[in-house]
Amino acid sequence: MKALGQNIRTLRHQKGWSQEDVARQLDISVPAFSKIETGITDINLSRMEQIAGIFGISAVQLLTLNEDNQEKFTTELDAVNKQLLVREAEVIGLQKKVIALFEELRGTRIPA
Repeated sequence: MKALGQNIRTLRHQKGWSQEDVARQLDISVPAFSKIETGITDINLSRMEQIAGIFGISAVQLLTLNEDNQEKFTTELDAVNKQLLVREAEVIGLQKKVIALFEELRGTRIPA
């Protein structure tokens, strides 16, 4: 059941959801969902179909996500994370410019 839990985790990450987000949709506690994801708790067919439905796939698809799909999702996630780092650097640069302009307007800017 660990493979199923890994599939669930991969899909959750792909959606950008936290464990709490999914647990809320399943109407279970976060620790209970965490045990599903880590493979500690086996799930019945009804719960599996409910989880698959949340992700918009069938229970069969949930069970048969293979390593290629996981690798694809991981690659996509890595690409998005790199884009976020670039955007974060841009935001920091803009924040510095705003601070410098504010200081200039107040006349308190100290020359660098």
